[in-house]
Amino acid sequence: MGTQMKVWGTNVRHPMMKMRYLGAFLPALFAVALASAQVKTQPLIHAHAHNDYAHSRPLLDALEHGFCSVEADIYLVEGQLLVAHDRDQVQRERTLQALYLNPLRERVKKNGGKVFADGPELTLLIDIKSDADPTYAVLRSVLKEYAEMLTVFRTNATESKAVTVILSGNRPQAVLAQESLRYAAIDGRLPNLETNESRHLIPLISDNWTRHFQWRGTGAMPEEERRKLKDIVGRTHQQGRRLRFWATPDTLEAWRELQRAGVDLINTDDLAGLRKFFLTNSPSQGQ
Repeated sequence: MGTQMKVWGTNVRHPMMKMRYLGAFLPALFAVALASAQVKTQPLIHAHAHNDYAHSRPLLDALEHGFCSVEADIYLVEGQLLVAHDRDQVQRERTLQALYLNPLRERVKKNGGKVFADGPELTLLIDIKSDADPTYAVLRSVLKEYAEMLTVFRTNATESKAVTVILSGNRPQAVLAQESLRYAAIDGRLPNLETNESRHLIPLISDNWTRHFQWRGTGAMPEEERRKLKDIVGRTHQQGRRLRFWATPDTLEAWRELQRAGVDLINTDDLAGLRKFFLTNSPSQGQ
């Protein structure tokens, strides 16, 4: 007896019939496989991966979850920009270029000039842990090598590209303020809302949640603190800047309050949790 092949409940005995069935079904199977491979991750423009380098696959995990903002801490060590939270954790192979800039450049090239195909720009928040000025001197030279994908900041203008670099931590603000063309900007603090520097120098305001709010993300947020948050958001947006807090609680209640208030970047270490929240909640829910 010849070998039988069963297709949708039909026994196919003849080799030529087998080939005909395969010829009919394989294109459909390939189409399904190709469609599955090309499913696009929905970009989450308000999601910020705090201490992104601590995840098992720095940058890549965040991008697969759709995050449009990631954070990397750097130290200048023997002329290299090494990514780590603490100085004693640096590893020579974990450079800013290897973990972030090179993969981003490859992705931007593949996606026709975007990190997410047809998507928004990505914010790369670089937290400088070593001395500001010497670290930035090296960083500035490194960033020039990736100029084709980086947002350009000038004294009175910003030209957005695929990746926007913003410097936090030990910030070389005075040095950047003197440059007429930059590939990075400064991460401000809440007091900068009073001094009103150029939004092309300080496009983002970040601050420590625990220094300004007592609420820790469980139970109802006090109405006084809710009004305070809305006021901060309003003043930040009025100046054309974005807002982020670090040390925010990683709870659904906290994410919901931040979203309702209009905070631009919600900080998290829980990539999957925040992604699920954004995909199942809208700012108006629960109001």
